[in-house]
Amino acid sequence: MDKAERLIDPYQPYDETAEFPNRLLPFVFRMLRPARGVLAVSMTLGLIFALIEAALARFAGQLVDILTNADPATLWQEHGSTFLLMGAVVLLIRPAVLIIETIVSGQGYYAPMGALVRWRTHRKMLRQSLGFFSDDFAGRIANKQVQLAPALNDSVYQVTSELWYALIFLAGTTLIFIETDARLLIPLGIWFASFLAAACHFIPRITRQGKRVAEARSRLTGRIVDSYANIQTVKLFAHAEREEEYAREALEDFRWTFAGQTRLYTRLQVAMSLLSTLLIGGVIGTAVYLWQGNAVSVGLIATAAALVLRLNGMVDWIMGMLTMLFQNIGTVYEGMETVSQPLRLRDRAEARPLRLTQGEVRFEGVAHHYGRHGGGIEGIDLTIRGGERVGLVGPSGAGKSTLVNLVLRFFDPDEGRVLIDGQDLRDVTQDSVRAQIAMVTQDTSLLHRSIRDNIRYGRPDATDDEIMAAVARVHADSFIPDLTDQQGRRGLDAFVGERGVKLSGGQRQRIAFARAVLKDAPILILDEATSALDSEIEAAIQDEIGDLMEGKTVIAIAHRLSTIQRMDRIVVLDRGRVAEDGSHDELLAANGLYARLWAHQSGGFIDASSESAAAE
Repeated sequence: MDKAERLIDPYQPYDETAEFPNRLLPFVFRMLRPARGVLAVSMTLGLIFALIEAALARFAGQLVDILTNADPATLWQEHGSTFLLMGAVVLLIRPAVLIIETIVSGQGYYAPMGALVRWRTHRKMLRQSLGFFSDDFAGRIANKQVQLAPALNDSVYQVTSELWYALIFLAGTTLIFIETDARLLIPLGIWFASFLAAACHFIPRITRQGKRVAEARSRLTGRIVDSYANIQTVKLFAHAEREEEYAREALEDFRWTFAGQTRLYTRLQVAMSLLSTLLIGGVIGTAVYLWQGNAVSVGLIATAAALVLRLNGMVDWIMGMLTMLFQNIGTVYEGMETVSQPLRLRDRAEARPLRLTQGEVRFEGVAHHYGRHGGGIEGIDLTIRGGERVGLVGPSGAGKSTLVNLVLRFFDPDEGRVLIDGQDLRDVTQDSVRAQIAMVTQDTSLLHRSIRDNIRYGRPDATDDEIMAAVARVHADSFIPDLTDQQGRRGLDAFVGERGVKLSGGQRQRIAFARAVLKDAPILILDEATSALDSEIEAAIQDEIGDLMEGKTVIAIAHRLSTIQRMDRIVVLDRGRVAEDGSHDELLAANGLYARLWAHQSGGFIDASSESAAAE
């Protein structure tokens, strides 16, 4: 079985630049391409097994005729070879085919294909832009992506194994009836036509409803995960009941959407029950009628009865299988709509790695509005020389974060160009840009992994000694050794909780600083980087921050102007445009927006009223 599980390599190379199709069959065929050989073998074995099953039913009728007409004394001499052949089929061939088919379809297909689908869709999601994730719940996206693999695998198995077996058995039954008395095909044909009519009526409805159920389930999951991910905010505002109602609304939607699906299943079951009565009564009744006219033997009645009883037993099984198939198709549809969305931001085919020499950042006629009318930035012309330290200041919504996001190439500008060392960022790879930039943000989000893993994210090949050196530089060694988690892991091995919730804001920010120290990138972006630090800790690591900035191109966003007054230049943004540009002293002497912001500071922070006044 180990060899069967290696028939498909989940991580085999594929065309990563090709978008996933957004239509069901092309999407399924694209995903199944690596499994073509395995599915062909599985379906061949399934065909053989179904024909063996039909042949055994035919042999049962022949056995009745043999025993009716044969002399017991000469039975073995006359029919021994037939008995030996059928014994070999029953005892050897049939179980061998069944076992091999089970191994191939189960071990050879299910496990590796589940990994392959999840791997490829996860890689696609990781390459989506920030805007893609901003438009939806992370939990909802993850739910769709995770559910897609089992739903797709189950659908394929149900079609290529279960439905395929049923169709081959039906074909074998048809051939046997043609061989014996074609008139038996009349009730079988009426039943099959009625079955197809019922399928054509119910399949589209159940498929559409299955899609609605999958969508409602993902919406419910997204709302629940959103509440859990922000549980501190929920408790802070005492809004547990509000969140209950928020989830209940989605739960009710899922409840009644699912009820609509079960109503369709109930109607389908009633239809299948009526059809099974038609099948049994029609075929056996016709066989008895033909026997009364001496047209067929008793053995044929036995054959017909065995075949239709087997088919009838399969009707309930087929109904259950179709029920799951339609539900899975709906889930595949829903997941496909998410994972097949084209990448909103992708590297050009000829994109090359960024070649950084001086670290100069230049904006040429840049405008960006995030797809909206108004807001964003407009007509930005700005050059930050290599090794220069520049502070970005301005009221909320002035465009500071937009400029930083464009430097990081989280978005491409609507107009103009962003260049690093003369290279348009649209002409270089995204990863190579971000590899040259270290960033510390105001709202530091950590991975739910160990302290060591979070810091080593800055440089994956760093040693523990290098990690501890970075920790010491930002004075994080004052708290890391005392950390412990519920599994008893301590220090660097302690897990930080989802998004780092087990740490204080200041502790998270010092971890982020340690990560930036370890990365040691030539371009450094600080977005309110010390806002979560208390004054004592901030003062203690100021020298280290200064050393960290030495020789680097630095872009620092701050509302606390005292943290950037020593920058080489300060750029003041207002309403998406550069309003002022100069040193701290020059801007104070100009007596403009920066001077007003400085004058209205209280305790080192921009007063909220001054921001509003300056924005008007």
